[in-house]
Amino acid sequence: MTDYTLPKTYDFKVTEQRIYEWWQRMGYFAPTNDPHQSGFDPYAKTYVISIPPPNVTGELHLGHAMFVSMEDLMIRYHRMKGYSTLWVPGTDHAGIATQLQVEKSLLREGTSREQIGREAFLERTWAWKERFGGIITQQIRRLGASCDWDRERFTLDEGLSHAVREAFVRLYEKGLVYRGPRLINWSPGLKTAVSDLEVEYSEEPGFLYYFKYMLVDHNGEYIPVATTRPETILGDTAVAVHPEDDRYKKFVGKKVLVPILGREIPVLADEYVDREFGTGALKITPGHDPNDYEIGTRHGLEIISILDQSAHINEHGGPYAGQDRFVARKNLWEDMRKAGLTLKEEPYTLSIPRSQRGGEIVEPMISTQWFIAIQPLAEAALTAVQQGKIKIVPERFTKVYYNWLENIQDWCISRQLWWGHRIPVWYCDECHEMTVSREDPSACSQCGSHTITQDPDVLDTWFSSGLWPFSTLGWPEETPDFKYFYPTSMMETGYDILFFWVARMIMFGIEFTGTVPFETVYLHGLIRDEQGRKMSKTYGNVIDPLVVMDELGTDALRFTLLVGSTPGNDMNLSVKKVEANRNFANKIWNAGRFVINTYPNLPGEPSNEPEWTLADSWIWARLQTIIRDVERLFQNYQYGEAGRHIYDFFWSDFADWYIEIAKLQLAEGGDRAFYTAYTLTRVIDFSLRLLHPFIPFITEELWRHLKNAAQSCSKHLAPGEGWPEALIVARWPEPRQEEGWEAEKIADFTIIQEVVRAIRNLRSEKNVVPGRQIPALLVSQSHATVMKELFAPITSLAQLDSSSTEILNSVDGKPEGHIALIVGPVEIYLPLAGLVDTHEERIRLEKELALTQSQVARLQNLLSGPFSQKAPPEIVQKEREKLAAFQETATKLQQQLNGFV
Repeated sequence: MTDYTLPKTYDFKVTEQRIYEWWQRMGYFAPTNDPHQSGFDPYAKTYVISIPPPNVTGELHLGHAMFVSMEDLMIRYHRMKGYSTLWVPGTDHAGIATQLQVEKSLLREGTSREQIGREAFLERTWAWKERFGGIITQQIRRLGASCDWDRERFTLDEGLSHAVREAFVRLYEKGLVYRGPRLINWSPGLKTAVSDLEVEYSEEPGFLYYFKYMLVDHNGEYIPVATTRPETILGDTAVAVHPEDDRYKKFVGKKVLVPILGREIPVLADEYVDREFGTGALKITPGHDPNDYEIGTRHGLEIISILDQSAHINEHGGPYAGQDRFVARKNLWEDMRKAGLTLKEEPYTLSIPRSQRGGEIVEPMISTQWFIAIQPLAEAALTAVQQGKIKIVPERFTKVYYNWLENIQDWCISRQLWWGHRIPVWYCDECHEMTVSREDPSACSQCGSHTITQDPDVLDTWFSSGLWPFSTLGWPEETPDFKYFYPTSMMETGYDILFFWVARMIMFGIEFTGTVPFETVYLHGLIRDEQGRKMSKTYGNVIDPLVVMDELGTDALRFTLLVGSTPGNDMNLSVKKVEANRNFANKIWNAGRFVINTYPNLPGEPSNEPEWTLADSWIWARLQTIIRDVERLFQNYQYGEAGRHIYDFFWSDFADWYIEIAKLQLAEGGDRAFYTAYTLTRVIDFSLRLLHPFIPFITEELWRHLKNAAQSCSKHLAPGEGWPEALIVARWPEPRQEEGWEAEKIADFTIIQEVVRAIRNLRSEKNVVPGRQIPALLVSQSHATVMKELFAPITSLAQLDSSSTEILNSVDGKPEGHIALIVGPVEIYLPLAGLVDTHEERIRLEKELALTQSQVARLQNLLSGPFSQKAPPEIVQKEREKLAAFQETATKLQQQLNGFV
């Protein structure tokens, strides 16, 4: 055969890009059954994921690395299972984030968007997108994302823009879109409404200001009130008290005077008021507080907005008009103090709403915006999950989903930005009516006038994102992709956007396509530092995935993220964990190198039928167990646990045990060597297939070397179906029914492992020099034959002197001058001379006997109680078997102790 030598070390830096470009060039990322190709089968099973579109001008962070790794695992697994897989990539125009970047650029040039105008600003933003928009997708490629890049989409591309207009117009035609004044989150810095998702709350020190609300014509009587925002007093339209609060009952229905302004407002009773907070009396500012807005709506109060778009006091603020909100706070409070209207100030921790993008404090404000009457859509989305049409993983988030939809508020969908989908509504200057159209109109639909102006606002980014699973496949047209690939299979994303994105996709999917947009929602958690803290620049604990990949490789990062994750739970990450998994990658490479290096010394084919050793049978049985376990865990979305199972199998069972025994078997030459190499090849082939969705680069590279080397060695080393073209399209190992011989072989070999471990542990405990071979006597009525078959591996792995080691069925009494170890049915006797202190050995045996007897007593109590009647019979039987084993061990330990007498 051709000498095939694997490089000594795996160089991820020169491998990853080459492998990825090869995958893409070969077309492996495209669905195997494509509606645009000849031979298309409309009934072939599909597995489809729409990628959560990252911001087009963003850069890779750990959140991206998490979802890309997880979704790529799902796609690669199903591709290998034979599904026609499609992973649709794309990016989001990210209205606020992208516009902010361009505005900062203009600011550095000494200008602004207002100065250059809307058209020029949009030209600049598109140029910005073209310049920086490809960075994030290239970084996603670095993670190994096997997306179909020929189907890449952008939320502002022509097709998706068409879908957005169609959706808006349909909702408008059904009466589900309306325009009007409502309380919204207002960002003074961005000068736009922002969604709840774009508001972050931080605990900050502040004050609780206590002051007097003077009653009209009551000779100096007042109601004490407390507030954290004195400037909003200017917009108060009532004071509310609890109807059962005896302190204030007499004032209900009376009038009080707004401090400084002197405006009369009513005192009213409302059960919302918390009698224990502050003074028990609540100032009501419907124009600047969501709870006050609800109270104001219930009582028909006037709604006064005191702030302009820059958060300066407007004409409703009297002498404070034109002042910044915080300047007005200071000035108003000082004027109230001079007027004798203040009581006290107390330090108070506030929950401050800040803009996620700009960082400034967000103001609840009344503003005329576009809204969706969301209730009908929410009811349909609620029903879909309740009826099992969509499964949410983990299940506990289903209750959270229900709670949000059952208490949902109408959705503000307009934003005062320029970058985004402009609202398709035109206002007539003559008849003042609206024209809502799928195409840009040339005239008013009501009166025919050509003097029409389009609404300046754009739609919330989440509106277009809500259409993502079907708009990316061609909706509203009945395209071949839409008909075959929709509904999609999986929506994988972070639990933090369950409401803001997932719920809206479900609502829109049902509303516009008549069916749910996906079958399963898988929610991953957040990534925190090794102490469990949120990663932030403030803490200085941010881990840059690009740096980690540069230093340790993509596979090490992916495996760390995937194996450390459980559905819906946050995970702690440290670079040390990634380093450990880089070591695992090296272990895999070295194991592959060992297997390939066995080939040059093999005969081209065996002479006889195989005679499998216990080690061969054991590793094959363990492999089948792992395949069954991994499949079960994958079906239950326990991907991290599946990865841990494969890791333990490969590192411990295969590399640490079987390969070490294989070295001895290979040395025998002939058929024994050939069938050992065959077993090594099959096990590492299957292991690489199981590992491929987790660590695609090293597995593909090693598997390619394995395939080429095996083919050049012998046709008999090929898998049953032959060698596939590439690992990425190789068949996934399918679980098969356990065969009768497997459990026995695993049990027998487990005894051998325990014998070796027991001797190794004693050697370590007694500080026996590594490499020093010692004699031993191994005694077992039931396992002597098995141990004789594995005499060479036992003596080699336990560092025993093979010339003075015996295996017997029985022995008359404990050999004099020996230390005894009990491993199940096996007695191990090692010479004491120069090895152990006899006094210490007696103490050790007494301790071990006491522990064993305590287990015997515990199991006897358990089996003599209600457990034996209530527990399943197979569980009870397992406990009985444990008891018998402990009793046997206790007897042998007692016999050994008797030998000291």
